[in-house]
Amino acid sequence: VLASNSPRRRQLLALTGWTFSVMPAEVDESQRPGEAPGDYVLRLARGKARACAGQAEEDELILAADTAVVDGEEILGKPKNKAEAAKMLAALRGHSHQVYTGVALLRMKDRRLVTDLCVTEVPMRAYSDEEIAAYVASGDPLDKAGAYAIQHPQFQPVEKLSGCYASVMGLPLCHLVRSLNRFE
Repeated sequence: VLASNSPRRRQLLALTGWTFSVMPAEVDESQRPGEAPGDYVLRLARGKARACAGQAEEDELILAADTAVVDGEEILGKPKNKAEAAKMLAALRGHSHQVYTGVALLRMKDRRLVTDLCVTEVPMRAYSDEEIAAYVASGDPLDKAGAYAIQHPQFQPVEKLSGCYASVMGLPLCHLVRSLNRFE
C-alpha cells in the first residue's frame, strides 16, 4: 500500500513491477522547533505509514515517504503561490542544496516498522530569470517541495547530479529495496 497521493511516487513504484494500491495519508507536516531535516522527514514518513494502518489489511505492507528540499538551514516546502515559487527557485540557483527523503515500511501482520533516510546533494545550474518566469508560469512548481521537478523536460534545473535521482523525485528505490530486505 502506497501511503501517498504523489504521482511521482506512484510512477517510481510502478517501475518495480510490484502490485500496489494507493491510500493517501494526511499528517501535520509542520516542522518542530529545532528539528533536523533527517528527523523531520523520517517522522513524517512514520506518521504517514501509521495513519494508514487503521485501513490496511493484515497481510499488507504500507510504504510511506516524505521528501524535503533543504537549503542551508531552511526546509523548503511546497510554494504557496507563483511569487513564492519564483523566490525559491532564485534562492536555489547556482549552488548546491540537499534533498532528504525518509522512507517508512510498516508490515501489518506484526506491526514492524522499518525506516531509512536518503540524502542527496543537488547542484543547481545558473538558470536565468526568464527561465524561472517561464517555468513558474507553467504551474509545475506549485506542488513540489523547493518549487522544482528534477525530471522536468524543459526547465532541467539540476546541473550535474551524482546522487540518487529517484530520491529527488520522491522515492529512493535502492533505499526501498534495502529496507524491504531488512524484513527477511
